Amino acid sequence: MKSFLTRLSLLGALLLGFRSQLNAQFSLIGQLRTRTELRHGFGNLPVKDSPMAAFTSQRARLTFGYKWDRITFGLAIQDVRVWGQDASTISNADGNRLMVHEAWADVALINRADTTMKFRPIDYLSLKIGRQELVYDDVRLLGNLDWLQQGRRFDAALLKAQHHGWALDLGVGFNQNTDAFGVAGTYYTPANVPTSALSTQNITLAIPAGFLPTTGKGGAPVVTNAVSTNGQNQQFKSFQMVYLTRKFGSSAARQTKFSALFFKDDFQKYRIDSIGAVSTGYVYGRRYDVTGTNSRITYGAMLTGQFQFAKANQALWQVFGYAQQGKDRDGLQLKNAYHYGANLMIQKGVLSIGPGYEVLSGNNDATIKAGETSRFDPLYGTPHRHWGYMDYFYVGTGSPSGGLQDAFLKFKYTGKRLTTTFDVHYFALANTTFNKMPDALPATPLASKLGMEYDLIATYALNKVTTVEAGYAIMNGTNTLEYTKQGTMNQKDKVGTWAYLMINIRPDFLASKK
Repeated sequence: MKSFLTRLSLLGALLLGFRSQLNAQFSLIGQLRTRTELRHGFGNLPVKDSPMAAFTSQRARLTFGYKWDRITFGLAIQDVRVWGQDASTISNADGNRLMVHEAWADVALINRADTTMKFRPIDYLSLKIGRQELVYDDVRLLGNLDWLQQGRRFDAALLKAQHHGWALDLGVGFNQNTDAFGVAGTYYTPANVPTSALSTQNITLAIPAGFLPTTGKGGAPVVTNAVSTNGQNQQFKSFQMVYLTRKFGSSAARQTKFSALFFKDDFQKYRIDSIGAVSTGYVYGRRYDVTGTNSRITYGAMLTGQFQFAKANQALWQVFGYAQQGKDRDGLQLKNAYHYGANLMIQKGVLSIGPGYEVLSGNNDATIKAGETSRFDPLYGTPHRHWGYMDYFYVGTGSPSGGLQDAFLKFKYTGKRLTTTFDVHYFALANTTFNKMPDALPATPLASKLGMEYDLIATYALNKVTTVEAGYAIMNGTNTLEYTKQGTMNQKDKVGTWAYLMINIRPDFLASKK
């Protein structure tokens, strides 16, 4: 790794030495982002009388870009860690967290603006291939999850076309675990599988290839929500995507954007299995050696727009609706799974205010049948941006099976250097969920209210490359939230808090001082 970093530093120095000649072709942007957090109920309600957690995480990223008339190339290398996670002096056996976040090339195949190209039936066509971020619309269903220090990326190929104002992206991806000799078939284990796990007798057992442990000692979970999509790893075996968009309107002040998405993701089928013996105990999990996939289709459209009124006042609006069909990752038949919503933001000078409401369907315990599910999964988006900054829903901490209603009101102040936002969310179940605690009567529905969340964020531009961001959030939850997220009642504090301070430094190493 040292040799690699040395070469990378020499490349940076070389580019800096010739920046006056290379500005039109090369870019080299760095990022150092540290975030100190105080957590007491972030993601889930805290255990009663539990202490607060405090830590600092860091992302260091270097993004290199090259652009020629027919090729655009991008490479992003990052290191993600928690302060103190490594000793001040480490051995070679400790490994590292240096990784390639992006490595892609975008090759122009057709360009009417390029007179040297003879075949030009449409305005523009290119192929973008490699490890890349997928960022579409408001990152509701497809996004780079930039809030997480590690972010999200995909290994994929995109065919990108433009013609007469329309833009069309066709995308495909195919995941595999290994290219080793002697491997038969294309079975895919959809997780970063641990190499070992504790058995039911507290004995460490090695995990074989193709096996994903879900329970170990005493039935304790080894990989929680192992084959979840959003908030977890890239879990699909393959995907195919069609995205179509166009903007309408004669001026930027009155413009509407239409977009439509078709996304099919395929999940490797599995069977329930275990490893171990009577003498060592067992680890239970899933064996991914079953032929075939479970395929899910997500489709829908979004309209966003803006218009001016009363001189300098402006209104921003959005409506959308999506549905899911097919089978989910566990082979359950999707029935009436949907996601819809609308929001409005009124801007008057530096102040903005606006309401919104959206629904993500879930299972109705009174009507759901065996082998079916109505839970809408918001794919691979950025839940942190939409359903509360405390990440209670559609992230790695799980989400209620009864779905989600989110009614919110947002306030924003935008100054020259200071931006502040204050969001209020009312969360409730979207569908009936029964109370299945031992002391509850049969078919007793839970109260629908999950809780109220209050998010206050302030961002200050210290200079052109440095921003300081601070946030404080409160979740005022209910027993319904505790039960649907954690399976207990009256065992957790109903108020969760979270605070953070983030410093984001993004220098452009090739930019002139001007």
